[in-house]
Amino acid sequence: MYINDINFSPLVVAQASESYQSGATLNRWVEVLVDCPGSTGLFTYRLPPQLEIKPGDILSVPFGAQQLGAIAIRLLAQPNIDLAPEKIREVEDIVSVGFFPSAYWELLNRVAAYYYTPLIQVIRVALPPGLLGRSQRRIRLVRGGGAGGSSYLLGSSNPSAFLTPTARQVWELLQGQPAGDYSFAYLQQKVKSAYRGIRELLRFGLVQSYLEPPRLTRPKLQKAVTLTGTIDSDLTTRQREILEVLRRHGGELWQNELLQICNASSSILKTLGQKGYIVIEEREVLRTEQGPALAGDRAKSLTTAQASALATIQTLDGFAEVLLHGVTGSGKTEVYLQAIAPLINQGKSALVLVPEIGLTPQLTDRFRARFGNKVSVYHSALSDGERYDTWRLMLTGEPQVVIGTRSAVFAPLPNLGLIILDEEHDSSFKQDSPIPTYHARTVAQWRAELENCPLILGSATPSLESWISVGTSPPSPLSASREGGQERNLNSSLLNQKLGGRSYYLSLPERVNSRPLPPVEIVDMRQELQQGNRSIFSRSLQEALQQLQERKQQGILFIHRRGHSTFVSCRSCGYVLECPYCDVSLAYHHTEEKAPELLRCHYCNYARSHPKFCPDCSSPYLKFFGSGTQRVTQELARQFPELRLIRFDSDTTRNKGSHRTLLTQFANGEADLLVGTQMLTKGLDLPQVTLVGVVAADGLLNLSDYRASERAFQTLTQVAGRAGRGDDPGRVIIQTYTTEHQVIAAVRSHDYHTFSQAELEQRQALNYPPYGRLILLRLSSLDPIQVQNTAQIIATALSTEEEFEILGPAPASILRVANRYRWQILIKFAPDALPQLPDWEEVRSLCPSSVSLTIDVDPLNIM
Repeated sequence: MYINDINFSPLVVAQASESYQSGATLNRWVEVLVDCPGSTGLFTYRLPPQLEIKPGDILSVPFGAQQLGAIAIRLLAQPNIDLAPEKIREVEDIVSVGFFPSAYWELLNRVAAYYYTPLIQVIRVALPPGLLGRSQRRIRLVRGGGAGGSSYLLGSSNPSAFLTPTARQVWELLQGQPAGDYSFAYLQQKVKSAYRGIRELLRFGLVQSYLEPPRLTRPKLQKAVTLTGTIDSDLTTRQREILEVLRRHGGELWQNELLQICNASSSILKTLGQKGYIVIEEREVLRTEQGPALAGDRAKSLTTAQASALATIQTLDGFAEVLLHGVTGSGKTEVYLQAIAPLINQGKSALVLVPEIGLTPQLTDRFRARFGNKVSVYHSALSDGERYDTWRLMLTGEPQVVIGTRSAVFAPLPNLGLIILDEEHDSSFKQDSPIPTYHARTVAQWRAELENCPLILGSATPSLESWISVGTSPPSPLSASREGGQERNLNSSLLNQKLGGRSYYLSLPERVNSRPLPPVEIVDMRQELQQGNRSIFSRSLQEALQQLQERKQQGILFIHRRGHSTFVSCRSCGYVLECPYCDVSLAYHHTEEKAPELLRCHYCNYARSHPKFCPDCSSPYLKFFGSGTQRVTQELARQFPELRLIRFDSDTTRNKGSHRTLLTQFANGEADLLVGTQMLTKGLDLPQVTLVGVVAADGLLNLSDYRASERAFQTLTQVAGRAGRGDDPGRVIIQTYTTEHQVIAAVRSHDYHTFSQAELEQRQALNYPPYGRLILLRLSSLDPIQVQNTAQIIATALSTEEEFEILGPAPASILRVANRYRWQILIKFAPDALPQLPDWEEVRSLCPSSVSLTIDVDPLNIM
């Protein structure tokens, strides 16, 4: 597609036995894929005598006037005859030894083809940051009089007097910086037509232009001290003390640790090294995320349903797709742990993907308690060094368990025995931007097939795509109803069905220890209003909150939005304060008592102070509308001053490790109530929680998206499932203004089957996924007219095809975000017979440079 002239299929990257050796006559050139936007195809480079390069190595190469990262694809005995040998440049260096086995390479190519993305862009997603480096042009002042050119200006008392205004601006910027050194890109941002001024300064010899090499991630080295000989009498008392400390610690310590223990300087160690008593050498220190010290955990006894599901998983040989459908609290994680244990003993590894790693420290802790230091985490919240070292640790081939977010689907584990997607329904597994717009579930399916290992998709509320993929509507494990608080009549405690050659449906229909699912109470807020209750809390929820502290129990309050209020409006004229860069209202965020009131945009993060008067009519009557987490916590503090609260949303969890800190405080009983957004729905297991309250369910229900009902059912069912996981029974209270909605009825009875059947019928009638496929074209530009015209041109060009339906072009539901105007085109077609899709390079050629185009295959968000 992007590299049409290259056939990658016969390449076995990183498995070639030949490499260039000094003095050899073969393989003196290498073809590489260069990490440069707009460049396609392979480029040929000469192999320097001092480097041994193999296919799959990550290289640094000169490209134009800069140095770029590149992937070695194949070695050549002779370059292409069209290339003049003297024009072929030499490879600069090897950044990292290659790791692309054939199955992995096939996976990257499949992602590139399916998601219409250049292969090098997929490789960038697969690699940790810092491996594909990019040099940058920098400009620095020439100090003193030794420069070339008209260096007499350097001796002048005021060189800027001889310069044009543009050159003077650049000169003054550099003078104001202590090092007198800025990147060319920064100077261009600060000074209009900076390149002219820089050219003038270069001509006068006042500045130098140089290329800064790529800043690549490297192993972290630290000095270690090793005891080599016996402690002799010719040493001073102080020297003997240091050697004795070293001996008591096993003869080896890090230098900084030894100096700290002995309160000594490095000079005394240098003397001991010169005398031959110790050796000081640099060793690598692995930068990996360190969790708290945990007591060891043993496998727990399983329920009948868990044991049967585990037995089925352990009989699988080779690729198979398993949907593990277990109600909240049914013990899916224990099944994962016991499925992985024998694989580790066989020398194989497992990959566990979760929606957001920061929200699931409990899962990581459970795995570490079971498997110890064989567990690694891999996600974007790690530092570049931590990601780099964890990535290299995977390449060793040691049996291990890697837990990560969607990008970890590319983790380079050589002996992969099992892939697990926990909470597989979660939309966080889909990447909207930047490209490739991949879904981790789709890529995991391909990877499991290429690695010939099972894939387990676990969820209490499976996505409709997974529900359909394992067969046509498997029998519901929850079809029997519960009335009068009595137990469900679950005659078949386990439904294990093999549906076709490689698909399995495994059900965990009951909670562990036969704990009941919590009853769900639906409160009609319209009636509350009619009966004079103007609080954001219904009387039922107020009563339940009052009982929390009396019974020394804990609860969770779920709010759809963060912040204080969703918008601010003038009660005199109706004016709504909006973001100047986005077509959305500003949300009010309360920072602290007596602090300035702050309005913030949740799309571009623009912030301003709250005005005292309406900008439109100067009225002082500005009112906050809507309820976010901040307002709810303020209202709770007013009505229930004795309740201890923890707010858990993206505002309070920005710092590294803050998710774990807040959840640990709550688990330790330091708060009675956890108040938060959708973070609360993702994998939290808090046995002491007996109450779950949903303040306003309507924000989930009333969205202009064909997936709105499915998302609302999943979110409400998941948050309801946080209650009653311990010995005390749970209770769920959902407040809504639309009690008659089908989602509310399904959540009340925990009835996934009835909901999915009704939802699938609607999807089938409209030919939406999983019965149809979608591709969304997103266009954006600073120019509203140009992006609209471009969208119309592309839609017209596509409309000549008869194999798919074109919806649009249409403005996005929020037309302007961060001052960019957005339009969309939706392509809809049947999944069984893929149409002859357009040549995306031709489509891209219809876009002027000022218009950005993103091709989102199988979009989840079409807002």
